[in-house]
Amino acid sequence: MRSVSKYFDGGDTVANYKLDMEVDDGEFVVFLGPSGCGKTTALRMIAGLEDPSDGEIYFDDDRVDGMPPADRNVAMVFQNYALYPHMTVRENIEYPLKVRGVPPEERDERVAQVAELLHIEDQMDSDPGEISGGQRQRTSLARAIVREPSVFLLDEPLSNLDAKLRLEMRSELKRIQNELGITTVYVTHNQEEAMSMGDKIVVLNDGTIRQVAEPEELYERPRTTWVAKFIGSPPMNLFEGENRGGTVHLAEGNTLPTPAESSSSTVSVGVRPEDIDVSTDAPDTDWTLPGTVKTVEPLGEYVLVNVEVGGSVVNVKVPHTDATAGDAVHLTFDPADAYLYDENGELVA
Repeated sequence: MRSVSKYFDGGDTVANYKLDMEVDDGEFVVFLGPSGCGKTTALRMIAGLEDPSDGEIYFDDDRVDGMPPADRNVAMVFQNYALYPHMTVRENIEYPLKVRGVPPEERDERVAQVAELLHIEDQMDSDPGEISGGQRQRTSLARAIVREPSVFLLDEPLSNLDAKLRLEMRSELKRIQNELGITTVYVTHNQEEAMSMGDKIVVLNDGTIRQVAEPEELYERPRTTWVAKFIGSPPMNLFEGENRGGTVHLAEGNTLPTPAESSSSTVSVGVRPEDIDVSTDAPDTDWTLPGTVKTVEPLGEYVLVNVEVGGSVVNVKVPHTDATAGDAVHLTFDPADAYLYDENGELVA
């Protein structure tokens, strides 16, 4: 995509603005962002269901914007399955091959192969209304895969499934994509899906790309404070203050060590919840953030402690704690685990 923009309402509504990105052959790329950020519109432009207002879209060296969807050899899967209710599972899967005039013997062979790949061989003679939501989604995926598309486009395909099935299908989708090697673009607002499935993640907000990175890099080096606050559950804690020669002075009178040098007078120090220590005793350090415990949430593998510091809530993830609501506590962290953002919200180090 080269400087691709999409406007609605005569240009008053900007769905996407100057999207510049590249998807490598065989790559699994995830469009991630909050509702209304332009993820689906970008996907629909790749599919040919929407025309860009500006910019160009290429498949390899062929420009495809303006080309009809049928000529792009893409397959799209939606969250609502979009199956034909009057057809059996087998008939739904083979339908794209029938309309393309694929001979019956080849149709049978390809349908059998994709049914085995998706583990729905025993559902082939069922109607969509007789099978579970997970099986309907597998049927929808099979119908897309059987076409042997150049590009596989998925628009929140797991959002209608329950948590257990969503986790199972997430693994299945990644396995299938690895086996087939189909270039895939996947839309979701679910961070966990994006981080676990994507080879590369494109983070969007307000129609623009905020960061493109591999999952590990996205988590470990969020490029802006917006991305830092969006990625992670709970998200990164951000402490805004005045930069005074190696020390950040917060509004409530507390100070923090500066993780790196910056010429900005106003900076933000970012710390992931799992990198903060909480103690009811004053630690033996040069600085500490005093606060009051608001809530303690045991969540099995860790405990989430919400601490009020100067009118703001700081999220802390620890393996265990003796602190309870109302306790006065002290927060500390290793400056090496902190991030520094300048006055524009851009990562310094």
